[in-house]
Amino acid sequence: MRHGARPKNRLVRYAAVAALAAAPLVTLASIGQADQLAPPLGPCVGDCPNPFPVPVHNGPPAGTDDTINVFVGGNYTVEGRAAEVEGKVVTVKDLTVDKNGGGLFNMGVVGVGSQVAPPPGTDHVTVGGAVDVVTGNRVQIGGGDPARWGNLAYGTTESGIIEFSGPGAARQDPAAIDPFLGLTTVIKDDSTCMAEQTATGTLSVEGNLYTFTGDGHSMRQIFNVDRNIGSDTAAADLVFAGIPAGATVIVNMVGPDPVLIRTNTGSGFPGDQLTDMQPLLMWNFPTAADATVSGNAQFQGSIMAGNAAGTVTLSNPGTNGRVYVAGNLVQTGTSGSEIHAYPFNGDLPTCGQSPSPSPSPSQSESTSPSPSPSASESESPSPSPSESGGPEPSESVEPTHGERPEPGQSHRPGGGLANTGSSLVAPLAGGAAVLLGLGAAAVTLARRNRGRRH
Repeated sequence: MRHGARPKNRLVRYAAVAALAAAPLVTLASIGQADQLAPPLGPCVGDCPNPFPVPVHNGPPAGTDDTINVFVGGNYTVEGRAAEVEGKVVTVKDLTVDKNGGGLFNMGVVGVGSQVAPPPGTDHVTVGGAVDVVTGNRVQIGGGDPARWGNLAYGTTESGIIEFSGPGAARQDPAAIDPFLGLTTVIKDDSTCMAEQTATGTLSVEGNLYTFTGDGHSMRQIFNVDRNIGSDTAAADLVFAGIPAGATVIVNMVGPDPVLIRTNTGSGFPGDQLTDMQPLLMWNFPTAADATVSGNAQFQGSIMAGNAAGTVTLSNPGTNGRVYVAGNLVQTGTSGSEIHAYPFNGDLPTCGQSPSPSPSPSQSESTSPSPSPSASESESPSPSPSESGGPEPSESVEPTHGERPEPGQSHRPGGGLANTGSSLVAPLAGGAAVLLGLGAAAVTLARRNRGRRH
C-alpha cells in the first residue's frame, strides 16, 4: 500500500505546486495590464518606427500610422501664420483655413515632423461639416513622394483651393464621420477621469522656474495644477524630478479660466528631458472653457481637453504629440505653428479603481529669487529644417495591429476593453491558465488512481 500511495501523493504535490506557481502569474497579469487609449486614439497603429524619429525630423518617410493624431469634437480653425498639421486629422464640425495674409497649409504629410504619415490611400482628413479654405489660402494634403497620398472626406460643402499628391481627391461623404462620433464622449470621460486622480507629486514655483517633483516610485505620476504655468509677460522654465523611468506623467490643468501654459522649454533635440518624456506625457485640460499653449518651445507631450463647449488655442511653434479636444481647436501663431504626429503610449487611470495612497500634496510658491535662466520670449526662431523632398514648404521657418475595436471602446468610462498594448499580460495569463489546468488535471488523475485502488 505504501508503494501505491506514493504516486498519489506525488500527483497531489504536483497539483499544489502548479496552483502556487499559477497564483503569482495571475496576480502579475492583473497588475501589469496597461490601460492605454483604445484605437483609433493613442499609440501608433501601422508600420510604426521603433523608436519614432526624435522631433523634429525632416528626413525620409519613417513609416505609417493610422491612429488619429488630431481629433476635434467641434470646429477646427487655422489662423495667423499656422503652417502644418501632421498625421490623421478628424474634426466633427467645420474646418476653416483663414491665415493672416493667406498662404499654404499642409495636412497629413508635412515638411518637418516625425515623417510618420497616415497610410497611403486613406482619408488623411475627415470633416463632419464644411471645409472652407478662404480666398488667398490653399491646403495641400499629402505631398512630396506621390506614394504618400491621401484623401479628404467632408460632410456638407467644400470651397477654396485644395491640392493633393498622387491620386488623392476630395469627396462629399456625410457618413465618413460616423465611426468617430463616439470619440467626443471618450475624450470627455478620460479627461474627467484623469482630473479625479489623487496627486502623487507637487509643483513648486521660484520666479520663472516651475519644478514638478514626483514621488519617485509611482508608475503613474499625477500633478494637479490650480494655477497657470507662465504668464502673459513671462514664459516658464519647466523641470521634472522624481519621475521613475517608464512612468506615465499626467499634468491636470485645473485652474480657473482662462488657462495658460506659456513656456520656452522643449527643443526637440536628443537629450532634452521633455523630448525623452514625450511619449508618456499628457497635459490635460478637463473643464477649461479657454485654454492656450504658447511660448517659443517645441511643446512636448500630448494634449487632452474635455470641455465640449471649450476652445484650445495652440500658438507655439510646434506641438509634438496627440491633440484630442472635445470642443474647438484654434491653430495660430505669429511665425508658424505646427502639429507633429507622435503617439501617446501612456497608461491612463481607470475611474472606479482605488485612489492613490499618496496624500494630495499642496503646491508651493516660493518667493525666493529664481535660480533659473531668463525665460523671456526669445526672438530667435526654432532650428530651421534643411531642404527635403517633402511637401512644398509653408511660410513657417520653425522646425517646428490586427483588428481594431470600434471608436469609443475603452477600459475607462464610455466603452469596453481597451487595447492594452502590453506584450506581457497575454503570455502571463496564458501561462497561468496552463499551470492551473495542469494542477486541475493532476488532482483529477490522483482521484482516479485512488478510486482504482479501492
